[in-house]
Amino acid sequence: MIFGRKLSYVLIFSIVLLSSFQVYSQNFHPLEGRWDLEMEFEGKTVPSWLEVRHSGHETLVGRFVFAMGSARPVAEVKIHGNKFSFDIPRQWEPEGNDMVFHGELIDDALKGTMIYTDGSVTSWEGIRAPKLKATANPKWDKPIALFNGKNLDGWHMDSENSQWSVDNGILKNAKGGANLISDQKFTDFKLKVEFRYPKGSNSGIYLRGRYEVQIADNMGYDPSDIYFSGIYGFLEPNENTAKKPGEWQTYDITLIGRRVTIVANGKTVISDQTIPGITGGALDSKEGEPGAFMVQGDHGAVEFRKFEVTPIK
Repeated sequence: MIFGRKLSYVLIFSIVLLSSFQVYSQNFHPLEGRWDLEMEFEGKTVPSWLEVRHSGHETLVGRFVFAMGSARPVAEVKIHGNKFSFDIPRQWEPEGNDMVFHGELIDDALKGTMIYTDGSVTSWEGIRAPKLKATANPKWDKPIALFNGKNLDGWHMDSENSQWSVDNGILKNAKGGANLISDQKFTDFKLKVEFRYPKGSNSGIYLRGRYEVQIADNMGYDPSDIYFSGIYGFLEPNENTAKKPGEWQTYDITLIGRRVTIVANGKTVISDQTIPGITGGALDSKEGEPGAFMVQGDHGAVEFRKFEVTPIK
């Protein structure tokens, strides 16, 4: 009798578990997931990113990264057949209305329009973001000094408004101007950099040109994903290890697939965490391809005396 009662409990539990799985499967919407977007904006193609996921039983929510700024929450993605829409409050834009998106899912790809805060309409399209699987036991190649200590060989700027120079073995950005981009591109790597900045300055290093590690004068602040050593708008360091402005500081960064580890001034502040998608200001949204390093130079002054990368074999 006891055996039969136990068997009944097992059957009931199995039926409930199977029913829960079926409900979940039925509620999964093909729009869910992460999407790499490209958008026509102000006469050029700019990268963007969208994530859609379930919240509760029926509601779809998400996050959106524009060509600038951090990830913005999407309160609700409204579904209209194979079409959808959502609104986003303005972030960096000083005035205007919410950003309004209309999109359509066709053959597992997206396309649509955005009504910008000033009322202008632009088009965009997107594909599913790649998984970027991590190599379990990577073998590393020889270190490469991307900065040779003498000149800007191996680098180029994204505009003519360059303030970058090399003085006495130090790579300098005197003030806000052009971003600095490496000629070489990489997949997985280990990066060692030594840098410093003046009081109140702000910069960053874009891994593969897509994921910004923040460099900023944030000593004494509570840790945040938009402050020192954070992956901008996505990953918060567990400790703020920033030193005083004017002091030399270090980052040791390992990126394998989407998984990043950051050691800032000798302390592990982000350990083997997944970067969901591109951050604002990225060079492109082609996450499945190798990418360059980009040093943010359009914000404030920053200096480097070491920029060494060890690529995966």
